[in-house]
Amino acid sequence: MKAKITVLPGDGIGVEVTTQAIAILQAVASKYGHEFSFEEALIGGIAIDKTGTALPPETITTAEASDAILLGAVGGYKWDNPSAPVRPEQGLLAIRKHFGLFANLRPVKAYPALASYAPLRAELLEGVDMLFVRELTGGIYFGARQEQGDNDYAYDTEYYSVPEVERVAHIAFRAAQGRRKKVASVDKANVLASMRLWRKTVTRVHDDYPDVALEHVLVDSCAMHLLTRPASFDVLVASNMFGDILSDEASVLAGSLGMLPSASLGSSRMGLYEPVHGSAPDIAGQGKANPTGAILSAAMMLRYSLDLEAEAKAVETAVEKALANGARTGDTAPRGTKALSTTEYAAEIMNNL
Repeated sequence: MKAKITVLPGDGIGVEVTTQAIAILQAVASKYGHEFSFEEALIGGIAIDKTGTALPPETITTAEASDAILLGAVGGYKWDNPSAPVRPEQGLLAIRKHFGLFANLRPVKAYPALASYAPLRAELLEGVDMLFVRELTGGIYFGARQEQGDNDYAYDTEYYSVPEVERVAHIAFRAAQGRRKKVASVDKANVLASMRLWRKTVTRVHDDYPDVALEHVLVDSCAMHLLTRPASFDVLVASNMFGDILSDEASVLAGSLGMLPSASLGSSRMGLYEPVHGSAPDIAGQGKANPTGAILSAAMMLRYSLDLEAEAKAVETAVEKALANGARTGDTAPRGTKALSTTEYAAEIMNNL
């Protein structure tokens, strides 16, 4: 097949990890007889420096003509000013909104080879393989708000409509059908009206998926269970803020934030794929970045936007084999052992394709 991919390296280590993800995609194309083309565009801090905006119109035009978007990371010390009128993160929010990417999928898997790097006992990590489905374009991050200004108060409004909850719930249940057929819906229905709507709507959508088990979990209990019984979870569906917080908490189960991929999806096959980690400006340009998150994000692209399941599995298996064979970047290398550079580590994955 032929596919056009827009690449948004962004800031910091984003350039380094997307370079390796592209190399893996090119190898997949060669092995399986596909033709992938790549076109770079600006987003984030570098876009602000060059154009004055975090998401230039040219980037949108390029992305609209593509089948999928691969993003590195945005932000860094240089632009670390929450009160600035233009911030790198605005580019990420804007592109999600432009393409209607309302569901963020974040798989969290505990690899046996990295069990010693997680803060939990190894036996608690056995069988940990969960998928967060986070609602991405609603909730408190997008509700009505009031800045402090001259007042002595400020507020942000949690807002959800039935259609917003329905569409993300359908994605969660469909994902569970291809996994262990369990969904945990996270809410705070005992306190918040918006979360009572959330629970009622998810319960109703569940009627369409009788083969999937549904569990309702209060967000505070879920935060505890992620550390006490993480292997019990299969698919978790949560609001924008709850999903943001809980998926970051769960990321430590993988041993390093650098291991985790994500996919932002909407109603079409177009998706945005990015590692969960940030721009890590303290190690940018030093060849120390862990490209696993970006490479596994590329695998998710193959699966969800390009419908290439076998190719996606091949990349994921190559990552597992490289880890099992001892390939490590600095964030996962045992003390006193030599860590591979970003490029060397990606080459080990390539060798296992």
